[in-house]
Amino acid sequence: MGEGVKSSMPAVTAMAHPNLALVKYWGQRDTVRQLPLNDSISVNLSGATTTTTVQFDVALEKDEFELDGARPSAAAVARVSAHMQRIRALAGIPTYARVQSRNSFPAGIGIASSASGFAALTLAGTRAAGLALDAKALSSLARLGSGSACRSIPDGFAEWLAGTGEDSYAVQLAPPEHWDLAIVTVYFDPQPKAISSLEGHRAAPSSPFFEARLRQLGETLRTVRWAVLERDFSTLGMAVEREALSLHVIAMSSRVAGQPHLSGIYYWQPQTLALMHAVQRWRAEGLAVAFTLDAGPAVHLLVEAENRGALLEAVGGVLPALGGQVLVSAPGMGARVVDEEKGKFNAESRVF
Repeated sequence: MGEGVKSSMPAVTAMAHPNLALVKYWGQRDTVRQLPLNDSISVNLSGATTTTTVQFDVALEKDEFELDGARPSAAAVARVSAHMQRIRALAGIPTYARVQSRNSFPAGIGIASSASGFAALTLAGTRAAGLALDAKALSSLARLGSGSACRSIPDGFAEWLAGTGEDSYAVQLAPPEHWDLAIVTVYFDPQPKAISSLEGHRAAPSSPFFEARLRQLGETLRTVRWAVLERDFSTLGMAVEREALSLHVIAMSSRVAGQPHLSGIYYWQPQTLALMHAVQRWRAEGLAVAFTLDAGPAVHLLVEAENRGALLEAVGGVLPALGGQVLVSAPGMGARVVDEEKGKFNAESRVF
């Protein structure tokens, strides 16, 4: 494209959902290339979206980034600009871009905003630059912005193959319609967490339990993969609940570089633990429900769709005492380009 670049190239808008890890990745083989130490499995959350518009403009002297109508931190701007530079290098263009992004949910509270953010940015940015990358290439590129972003590229349930380089990307495990699940996310504090996931990944190997978790993950992956494909909720629920707890054991027993006053990373809030206890009680009373948690205080509750009403009633009974807000999702689509003119999704621009 190079010398023939127009002064203002057409803007492209893409949408992506955050994904909820059913089998987590925690700890990286390579922090620059965002390579994980283990495979992971996730499901996209239909009830939360990041929508991002990218437009290249030769009049710009640097990349501009607006998030939820405001200018974000210098670190966030630098991270987005670094990703845009990867896209410019692929497209062979020198042009800076204007990036406008908005979330339908609070960022930094354990709902994987960086995953949906960099998935949407990768798709919008590459299309705006004139590239038409396939799903594998998009997932691999999104991973460089935020590791878990690669899992928000495919539709529905995804498995991230850890790999050692370009072979690190996510593939679809099952489409959204494969299993009618409800994911009820309860979050309490809209403020970003004090210790980022990136810091948590770097600290993870310092935990004395880190290697033990890695040794167990092969069996966990097989169990969760089978449970998703066979739609076996009782197997899935207990496996993902114990897997989430194992991640938090690692976090709580890690040493954070430069913060010697911290004995570990504590993402839970009192309401988090109260809701975890409530899940145990509801199960004893006959409601087939399970929880999982990412790196934050939000609690994600899973049920089959037939139990959605019963779960929402149960959550409604404890929410006044706990505070917080509720987000209801089903397995969601992957990253896709938005047809702004019609106000609908352009089905032909879906990745899968």
